[in-house]
Amino acid sequence: MEIVTIVVAAEEDELSSIGESNAPLDEWSGIEATGLDTLKFAALHCLLTGDSMQMALDLYEPAYVSEGETVVLRLADELLEQLALLDGEALENVASELAATEEFERDHWDTEAVLDQLTELSELAQLAESQAQVLFVWIYIVQT
Repeated sequence: MEIVTIVVAAEEDELSSIGESNAPLDEWSGIEATGLDTLKFAALHCLLTGDSMQMALDLYEPAYVSEGETVVLRLADELLEQLALLDGEALENVASELAATEEFERDHWDTEAVLDQLTELSELAQLAESQAQVLFVWIYIVQT
């Protein structure tokens, strides 16, 4: 089994369209976020907002589930705002702290890989914020 994760910036009311899409990057601005899952987004949320892990996990219940193998999460507004504020040194500090969390250590993410993904997420959050959009996480489970 392989999990494909894509984060897109879209209008709030496009949730079901994203869930039904077979190729969200063809239709919305976004990034591939291979290896990021609900637990990792929750860990990032906790780190940037100070919320507890349980509170973060409650926020990231699926917003959409297709009949196929697709799940869509909506990133919390607080996380989007914090991601959009990150730059330079702040990105490096957050990446270092995030790489040291259980969720990232378990999957052997090094600080550089976390920094690369975090930088892309931050840039997408800035784009979404500038266009009054939200961030959705499209997760597709490929049965192998």
